[in-house]
This record gives sequence, structure tokens and C-alpha cells, in this order.
Amino acid sequence: MRNRIPGAAAAQEPRDAPAAIAAAMPGLFAPGFVDQPYWHEGVDLRTQGEEAVLPPAADVVVIGGGYTGLTAAVVTAAAGRSTVVLDAATLGWGCSGLNGGQVSTSIKPALALLRQRFGQERGRAIAREGMQALDHLHERARSLDCDWQAVGRFHGAHSPRHFARLAQVAQVQREELGIPCELVAAGDQQREIGSGFYHGGLVYPRHAAVHPAKLLVALHRQAIGAGATFHERCAATSIAREGQGFAVQTTRGRIIARNVLVATNGYTGPFSPWHRRRVIPITSQQVATEPLDPALVRSLLPTRRVVTDTRRLVVYFRASPDGTRILFGGRSTLFETRARVFAPLLVQWLRGIFPQVQGARISHAWAGSVAFTFDELPHIGVHEGVHYCMGYCGSGVSLATWFGTKAGLQMLERPEGRTALDGIPFQTRPTYTGYPWFLIPSIAAYRLLDRLSL
Repeated sequence: MRNRIPGAAAAQEPRDAPAAIAAAMPGLFAPGFVDQPYWHEGVDLRTQGEEAVLPPAADVVVIGGGYTGLTAAVVTAAAGRSTVVLDAATLGWGCSGLNGGQVSTSIKPALALLRQRFGQERGRAIAREGMQALDHLHERARSLDCDWQAVGRFHGAHSPRHFARLAQVAQVQREELGIPCELVAAGDQQREIGSGFYHGGLVYPRHAAVHPAKLLVALHRQAIGAGATFHERCAATSIAREGQGFAVQTTRGRIIARNVLVATNGYTGPFSPWHRRRVIPITSQQVATEPLDPALVRSLLPTRRVVTDTRRLVVYFRASPDGTRILFGGRSTLFETRARVFAPLLVQWLRGIFPQVQGARISHAWAGSVAFTFDELPHIGVHEGVHYCMGYCGSGVSLATWFGTKAGLQMLERPEGRTALDGIPFQTRPTYTGYPWFLIPSIAAYRLLDRLSL
């Protein structure tokens, strides 16, 4: 599949379990099934980027044409800086065109851990970056054609013990961060989800849903409208100091820039080994059901909220914007991007939560790469003069647009570009080069712990 993680072909995973599941699900794939993103249906992702001539120089070169790179380009181009955006493939090829479209305040570490690491005030400020990111996108989306739906999120408890933990989380978030949230007991959860799978959960009413590919197209239009140029199939192969700026070598020539932003997230390649050693690419897979009776979808998700849960290997799902399908995602295998291998396991999980869709077939399946970091924080900063912004740990819709904007402001040297994450060391590990070999035993352990929690 076209969005395979670089280097993933070398990974070996056991395939017996997925094969057995697939054999037990005859007729799983609907007629006309495609191993392409549901989000690309009916969305015009064409640009003139492949035909555009790469200029010899620019004030700003952005490497990566997703949410981060495009929002940064909007800022610098609007300020009058000549801005060039490079993408190794085409618009929508990476995670910005493939994700689940769930929008949250997702700074991963808990407030207590942030305080332990960074102190009382800075820890709280880092947590609030996630809240600001959600507010920023909420305001921005009003003027964008992106199917923005302020539906909220239901975070399901995978076990009674997880529900007790959510009660503690809710108290901290309400009292110390001012995050609106409501604890929903197991006996009341039918008003949120037509399933008895969970043991209650937590509702975040300000969280939202968006059409990820439409959002990407809208940001691309904003960047082009501000004066930036977009160059598809123009992969960066190296970055080197040259005078007061940098020389960026690409597969379509060389360009000199005053400022460079690396915004490649889970697709960071060998052109920048320093950055590649600091992000952990993880495959996330999704399926879309064929069109269902809208009344059935309403019974499954009566509030239309997006859904996640507390298990270590998170699943995430939602209704399609038109309310006719269930879109279901998770990490069913570590590196696999072949739909007929990973899709059966995702469908098995879907049917475990919603037995009502037992006979439903799937029309689309796709996979993409997200980037985790060793400290579970997003990172924005400068290394040897090169700006970077990446590592959203699976929650990049709001974080990428927020920190991409901040990165643009930082390249303009404006004080409003400051963030609570500035100056935090971007960690790696001594033997890590960008291939996450350690995930195989880790994920196996997480799967066992998730089973035991049931």
C-alpha cells in the first residue's frame, strides 16, 4: 500500500492469528472494496505541486506537507516570507490525510507526571497547551470546509478498575485544569453508546470530529492563498549549512533557504538522522463499514461522539460525517499495511463492541504512520539552526495545527510563537536509529495486559 512506513518491510510479524481470523470471516469485504482511505472519497486532493518548478532559493523551506507544515507555511507566507513546502509524495498521502479525524486536548502525560518532571507551573502550562490547541482549531475550523462537528468524546473504561481511575482523572482535570468532563456510570452509558462492552466512561463535551482530508485541503488552499508554493514528489535527501542559511537537496534539485522546518512526523526519513532517532513510527490502521441503516448508526452512537477507550492498545471509532458508516481504527498489527491482513482483526474488535454489526462488511481499509516520542510529548524547537515540530503521539489533529502555527511564528522570531515546550530536550536512546525493533515485545505485553484487565 502506498503509505507503508519506510523500512517497515524488514519487520517480521506473526501472521497466523490474523489469517485464522480472516478465514472465520467469509464475505468480510464488500463488493468494490478498496484498500484506500475512506476520507479520500469525493475529495479533490489534486494540486499543481508536481509540475511546479523548484526555485533556487526561498526565505523558508518546509519539509512535510501535512497539517504542521501547511499551518507553518500560512504564517510565514502571510508575513511576506517566500515559502516553499516540500512533500515526498502527494497531498493527503501521510497521516494528515489518513487519521481518524478525532480532535482532543491530547497532551499524553498526566498532570501529576508533568509536575514531577517540570515543576508545578510549567507542568500545568504544558498541559494547557493541549487545551489551547483544541480552542485554536475550534476557532479556525469555523471558516474552513472540513465537516467540523462539535460532538464531544466518550472515553470508555475497559474494566471497573479503569473506571475508578477515570473518576480520579476527571476530578483533577475539572478542578486543576478547568477541563469540562462528565463521568458516566456503566448503568447510564447507553445514552452515549449502544454497547455493554465498557464499564462506564468519561465524556469530554468540547472534543470534536473533523473530516481530516477536507481539513488538509483547506489548509493547503490557505497556504497557497497566502503565497506559499507546494511541491509534490519532491523528497528532501539532505540538509546542510551554507553561509547564513541552509542547502536542502531534494529529488528534484537543490534549494537554498534562510530557515528550514522539518515537519515530517511519522514519516521522518534518513535525510535528517538526528530527527529520525527521536520519533518512533507506529502503524495505525482503519476500516470503514459499507453504508448501514442510519437508524442503526444512531442507535450505536446516539450522541455522534467520537469514542476511545482506556486499554493500552487504544482503539478509536466514530460515525462517518454523513452518519451512514462506522469508521474504526486501532493498532491491530505493528507494521502491517496490507488490508487483507489487518482488517479482519479490526473488524473482530468492532464486532466485539457492537454485536449489532455482525454481518456488516467493510468497503475501505487503510493504514498510516503516527509518531510517538520517548517522553510522550510533542516537540518543537531548533537543532543546529534547523526548526522542527513533530511527535504528536497519535493526537496530531489539533496539536499539529497549533504547534505548526507556533513554528511559523518562531521562524519569524515573534514572541507569540513561544510555547511551554520550548527548550525541552528531545530524547532518544543510545541504540535507536529510527527502526522501532523494541515495539514487538512491548506490544505483545500490552495485549496480554489488556486481556487480563477484562
